[in-house]
Amino acid sequence: MGRRRTIGYIQNEWTCPNCETRNKGGTKTCENCGAPQPENVKFELPSEQKLVSDQEQIKDAQKGADIHCPFCGTRNPADAKTCSQCGGDLVEGKAREAGQVMQAPPPQPKIVKCDNCGAENPGSNAVCSNCGSPLPKVAAAPAVAPGAAPVPQMTGANAAKPKKTNWMLIGGILGVLAICCIVIVVLFVIPTRSIQATVVDVHWQTSVPVQEIQAVDHSNERGSPPSGAYDVSCHNESEEVCEQKTVDKGNGYSEVVEECHTETEQYCSYTVDEWTTIQTYPLEGDDLRPIYESPNISSDQRLGDQSEELTVTFSTSEGEQKNYSPSSIAEYQQFEVGSTWTLRMNALGGITSVE
Repeated sequence: MGRRRTIGYIQNEWTCPNCETRNKGGTKTCENCGAPQPENVKFELPSEQKLVSDQEQIKDAQKGADIHCPFCGTRNPADAKTCSQCGGDLVEGKAREAGQVMQAPPPQPKIVKCDNCGAENPGSNAVCSNCGSPLPKVAAAPAVAPGAAPVPQMTGANAAKPKKTNWMLIGGILGVLAICCIVIVVLFVIPTRSIQATVVDVHWQTSVPVQEIQAVDHSNERGSPPSGAYDVSCHNESEEVCEQKTVDKGNGYSEVVEECHTETEQYCSYTVDEWTTIQTYPLEGDDLRPIYESPNISSDQRLGDQSEELTVTFSTSEGEQKNYSPSSIAEYQQFEVGSTWTLRMNALGGITSVE
């Protein structure tokens, strides 16, 4: 069962469609031009999301979605019975949509100039700190593509300059990564020289495992035990996971809530009968004909996957000895002792290929 608690309330903002002024969510008419808040106005979160502390505002936020008068369109609080503007009955009034999770606020410019007095204000201000006039809504400048001219966003006769992307820094990081990749390829992959070498020794070692069913204990494995498990002991481990959301109340405010739920995971200890290697039979030799041991096994045993290690030793024209591991027995059997080969070497002196 989930748990939900209210952390507090934030007063939203709405933008007047008539003059583009930002208004506090609780105001029903535009503070700049006096136009009424339209029914389809979109509430947005302010750039600075501070919890409301005024008790009257908290009560307003808790009332629920506002109702628009069916006669004059005036916005009324959820508990109103008649319209505050025309006195009309609100029984048929339409409540605003509510319950939507609010998105992060759009980016604001750092500085906005007041159209009335010209004073510079922080972009988060809704009214001028000098004269008290409402400030227009100004979108932050979009990112500038490389080579493109910056397009300033205008506030009256003033421009908000976009922040340029540091392409030099990005280019430097990409350049370093590219150099690292090139160094790795050059050191380990690309052959830098070729030398002649003669096979002076070959060696093989094979291994054949014998397996039988044995009881294997598993401890604190996540999830359900496999079928056939016994001596099973399970327990649950729980963790509370919480997420904060900001939800539109439909009345100019948003509710900040924390929703929590418990996630439970099962862990089990158990015993399972599994095929287990009890002994390994190795053979080795210095020729080109690797063979595998053929151990006798009982009816309750089986042979596991056989494996081999193959090594060819070269003496180079530079007087060094180099070891090479063929990828298959078929390749290994080509290296007759005394035969001459061309070794492709990387910058670190390792063999990349043999011809």
